[in-house]
Amino acid sequence: MKTNLKKASLLLTGVMVGSKLFAQSPDTTVSSANYVEPFSGGDKLRTWSIGIHGGMLSPSTFLVNMSRQDFRSPHENIGYGAYIKKQILPSFGLQADFLRGKLEGGLGQTNVASGNTPQSFSTDLNWSAALSGQFTLANINWRHKKGAIQPYITAGGGVIAYRPSIVNADGSRTGFSDGGGNIHKVYIPVGAGFKINMGSGINLDLGYQIGFVNGDNLDGYNYGMNNDKFSYAHVGLEFSLGSRSKPEMATYNPVNSMRTEYLRKTSDLQSQLNMQKEENAKLRSDLNTTNDNLNKLTADTDGDGVPDMYDKCPGTPAGTQVDGSGCPIGKREVKVYVTEEDKKVVKDAIDNLEFDFGKATIRAKSYPSLDRVAQLLVDKNFSLKLAGHTDNVGSDAANLKLSKARAESIKSYLVSKGANASRIEATGYGESQPIASNKTAAGRQQNRRVEFTLY
Repeated sequence: MKTNLKKASLLLTGVMVGSKLFAQSPDTTVSSANYVEPFSGGDKLRTWSIGIHGGMLSPSTFLVNMSRQDFRSPHENIGYGAYIKKQILPSFGLQADFLRGKLEGGLGQTNVASGNTPQSFSTDLNWSAALSGQFTLANINWRHKKGAIQPYITAGGGVIAYRPSIVNADGSRTGFSDGGGNIHKVYIPVGAGFKINMGSGINLDLGYQIGFVNGDNLDGYNYGMNNDKFSYAHVGLEFSLGSRSKPEMATYNPVNSMRTEYLRKTSDLQSQLNMQKEENAKLRSDLNTTNDNLNKLTADTDGDGVPDMYDKCPGTPAGTQVDGSGCPIGKREVKVYVTEEDKKVVKDAIDNLEFDFGKATIRAKSYPSLDRVAQLLVDKNFSLKLAGHTDNVGSDAANLKLSKARAESIKSYLVSKGANASRIEATGYGESQPIASNKTAAGRQQNRRVEFTLY
């Protein structure tokens, strides 16, 4: 185990040193280097890249309990590989993967049928080739305008070629092959990780992958009913191909380009706006002078509608009716206010109002309270608004017609008792303005109403 950790440390150190050698000078012009004119097409971006990686291969994964596997003690070994990727969309790319390494494990399960308990296994993973889709989940950055970290997930399918051997309980070794060569199986690689941008076109790739093999002899030993799996944790470098003047599609931030375009146009518009402000200031000064002169001609200090320069009776009290020279004429209008007693008369009329079912005919018990409303309108010359409403039983058109007819019926009755028809407004709203739920009988009863508004 210590040897494997030493190997992994050396591999990680090598990759990090390589990244320093390949890294370019930091991008100090983020907004310009990462700028592409919005909606200008994918040819303005770098879409091809290659990658190399190395890491730890293990027959164990976090998905399975090793006590139930063919070999219960996994041993980690160095693995390495490479890929070439085509970025199709900012969030999706296709890559061809290559992987090579070794898998080892010990403490084999006992075969009940044969009584054999293998000591360990060793499998040379001579090569694997797969085509995978890589989905970029986000471009994360807390400091700059372009992405710095890209979490991703991958899934695909391919072929794995391997040759296992087993050390039996007696110390003998048994090798397995397919007609003298590698055993070939279909497998499905699924993984996740994230990439860190280290320079122009260089990314540090950290990931974890599980390979699901369509077979149970990856370790050369068939035990149980499960297909074999293996895991690969890796660190690597990805290099974008193409001109350095083009941003990478995988890390490109189109919002930043739109922002840059916006700022450029904003600057031009600001210059035009400053010039326009100067012209507007001059026009405003001329307009203020004109308004001052106009105000002198139209000033009406006492608010009687006659300008001061023509007003022969300045200081007329507010509300006084005046003639063309601004002097009072006739008798001042006496305002009449709606009292609580008046409101009670109207409320009684509403409470006692009843119609024949489905008709606009007022029932006789409603007449006395309506008579008192009519007398109130005659005595105080009030105005009255009648608003008819229904529940939602029946069609919209029928309800609207019925509500209007009932309001008109009340108006006709009040006019017949001496009220001024020009001061009564009758309107129907149908079922459009409920004051209670139409789902209950009590609610529908409240919605069948005529509202009186006295003013």
